[in-house]
Amino acid sequence: MMTSKTSEHTLCSLLFETTDNYEHNLQTLLTLLTQTQENSIIVAPEVCLTSYDYERMDEMLFFASKATAAIKKASYNKIIILTMLEEKEGKVFNFAKVFYNGEVVFQRAKAKLFKFGDEDKYMQAGNDEDFKIVEVAGIKLAVFVCFELRFKELWQKSEGADVIAVPSWWGELRTEHFKILTQALALMNQCYVIASDSANKECTAMSGIITPQGEAFRNGNKPCLKVEYNKKEIALMRRYMDVGIR
Repeated sequence: MMTSKTSEHTLCSLLFETTDNYEHNLQTLLTLLTQTQENSIIVAPEVCLTSYDYERMDEMLFFASKATAAIKKASYNKIIILTMLEEKEGKVFNFAKVFYNGEVVFQRAKAKLFKFGDEDKYMQAGNDEDFKIVEVAGIKLAVFVCFELRFKELWQKSEGADVIAVPSWWGELRTEHFKILTQALALMNQCYVIASDSANKECTAMSGIITPQGEAFRNGNKPCLKVEYNKKEIALMRRYMDVGIR
């Protein structure tokens, strides 16, 4: 189990536009990270450093290692969650990564690919069995990657998490779906949900944080939305509305 200096944490959902300049996107992310305090849990949009830039696949894959190294350095006393495309054993995956204290402490490949966006033509799907709750700095975390939010079997696997991260590149036409599903996920699991979607025009821009009571705070025009984490709120909700989550 990894521990932090205090039990106090701040939840942060990020919202920014991804450009075709990968280095610029990385600097945008790193700048936002400097605006968060120690013991923050920060979620950035899915593939926020490159978007799904399939025409520059080799460049995307090469950039991932540089980005990983930079984010490691920014992750001391902070938990940072995002995704990036990387190659493994000759195949391309969309890896969700959890950074903490200079390391990638957990990663897994996106298990449910969005076929309407041709993800299955360019990437391999990960394994559902790799979806799990991990404990980092005393916080039980689960990570859904965008389209995975629609699969009820993954909701069951996330039961018992304190915080669920949802890095996404979610289509604007289904904005209400994103809002409803992220809010329902918090209510169903009686935990905090940090959802981060892109500010690009084709996406919802509905980054936000939902409390165990289902109260939704959306970023609006804030690139970095902060909400204090209170573990007592989770325990209170689970005791008050007892549905068997422990």
